[in-house]
Amino acid sequence: MLFPVLDPANSEWDFAEVWIDPMLSPPYILLLLGNSSGSCRVYDPAENYKVVFTGATYDETQTWLLEDEYEPMEGRLSASEL
Repeated sequence: MLFPVLDPANSEWDFAEVWIDPMLSPPYILLLLGNSSGSCRVYDPAENYKVVFTGATYDETQTWLLEDEYEPMEGRLSASEL
């Protein structure tokens, strides 16, 4: 199965973060991708990488995740590192 969201040749994203809901076992995972314009999208890997939230800024997206009690995993993957 192909996941174009993670395609390093696709320059539509600048960084990726993994967020988890630690209250579930195993923890539920969401993927946040940010782009150079500052907007961010949250993808759900369990639902075929469906976009579950789009924020105009990182802060807006982070607030949405924190309100749903998600926590960021340590570290950020930059597209330029690939």
